Amino acid sequence: MIRIIDTFSQIDSLFDNGTFNLVMWEKYMNFIYERSADIFKDDLKECLDSGNYIFEKDILPIINAVHGHTALEAMHISFQKVTNGLNERIIDCFEHELDADIVLYLGLCNAAGWVTNIHGRDVILLGMEKILELNWYDEDSMYGLIYHELGHVYHKQYGILDQSCDNSSQNFVWQLFTEGIAMYFEQVLIHDLNYYHQDKNGWLNWCDDHFKQILSDFYSDLPTMTRFDQRYFGDWANYCGRGDVGYYLGAKFVQYLCGKHSFAQLIRLQIDDIYQEFLTFTEEKTQFQK
Repeated sequence: MIRIIDTFSQIDSLFDNGTFNLVMWEKYMNFIYERSADIFKDDLKECLDSGNYIFEKDILPIINAVHGHTALEAMHISFQKVTNGLNERIIDCFEHELDADIVLYLGLCNAAGWVTNIHGRDVILLGMEKILELNWYDEDSMYGLIYHELGHVYHKQYGILDQSCDNSSQNFVWQLFTEGIAMYFEQVLIHDLNYYHQDKNGWLNWCDDHFKQILSDFYSDLPTMTRFDQRYFGDWANYCGRGDVGYYLGAKFVQYLCGKHSFAQLIRLQIDDIYQEFLTFTEEKTQFQK
């Protein structure tokens, strides 16, 4: 069963006169999950050790901004709306329940949404400080943060999520597929296969108008694509001035596959099968030759 862990009411106790108290925060995190504070501190340390960030300059101001933030209550209301009745909604749509936690918490700028495993349990961590910094506190953004990650958890618990091979092209197609599964999961829960939480400023209309070009370019980029120069995954990636285009393409790919397989069958397919399905998809939609 999905457990909702909402720490909103505890946030004020983590600040002394508006300044973040790390000692109180450690007690707070270790209360949520025993001996868990070091997970977040180690992640922060790795970030700081890169030399790109300074705690007092880049991290602490973001955490301190949570105290008294004007959108704090709006974020909490969005979280409550999106998680209300979630177990029942997933069972209605996909017939199975998930065994995972969704935690609204104050982090150390680890991430707005972070899926991990703590003491053997799948956990979706929602960092208030990053959500507020990025202005992702509206209901649509919360759907994206929670439902999308639940799609990955569902794939892991009822399918075969963790797959890779020595072929870089196949690995990127697998990433396209797994993100597409999460997007499709999101769309089914919302009962709208044309729903994309990324749709801001005409994003979806642009993607629809350029679908064949996006698919052709993704196919053409595969032989030389690396995680450093890929143009498709992440709002920081830039495909013709747009971010997150790979999530759109992944959703279209999975919708296509759902015309050939049940969702239960689809999430159990192997990486080799998905790669062959992608080649067929590309050929059908763009007239490329395999």
